[in-house]
Amino acid sequence: MLRNNNLKYIYENSDGLMTFYAGYIKYLYERLKQVDAGQVDKVSRVFLKARSEGKTIFFAGNGGSAATASHFCQDLAEVGRKANVEGFKTLCLADSVAFITAAGNDYGYDTIFTTQMKYMFSTGDVLVAISASGDSPNVVKAAEMAKESGGITVALVGFNGGRLASISDNVLHIPTDKGEYGPAEDAHLIFDHVMCSYLIWKLRND
Repeated sequence: MLRNNNLKYIYENSDGLMTFYAGYIKYLYERLKQVDAGQVDKVSRVFLKARSEGKTIFFAGNGGSAATASHFCQDLAEVGRKANVEGFKTLCLADSVAFITAAGNDYGYDTIFTTQMKYMFSTGDVLVAISASGDSPNVVKAAEMAKESGGITVALVGFNGGRLASISDNVLHIPTDKGEYGPAEDAHLIFDHVMCSYLIWKLRND
């Protein structure tokens, strides 16, 4: 059932873009307030442990979430340089167009991440799996492989969390109505910027 504070309601009760903008920002803020801050802190500790043990943090996502995966991967890789300390080892599985199209063409689109992980993902590595729905088959398969390989999974999800939320070790869930990709993906990028900004200051001052 539609809530009276979802994007459809906000649009139908706006008299133009300015009113919709104000409603959208308020709606995003309300969604962010429902995120479990304890989970955000837990994920920061997962990243720091991976760094201290020399493990790799992998990122995966489709579409807008692929862009967030690439962005988050790059931001986290830059934390060490900005803090003037040893950095994080990161790799985005959504970045190699040649590998993704080859795997998709030869083995099926749901294998584009697991095919890459097969020879690179090791025990203790971390997978950050990003999916607004939480049900993207290739991202879910990647999370399953990560767990089977002795890795740690971090899910960034929206909507009701989907299967990804139910199988992942750590879940950053932005609760939105089904199909509301904008607020979910906005929040995922905010998680990136909050996390990396915090880690820069923490490592700089430890």
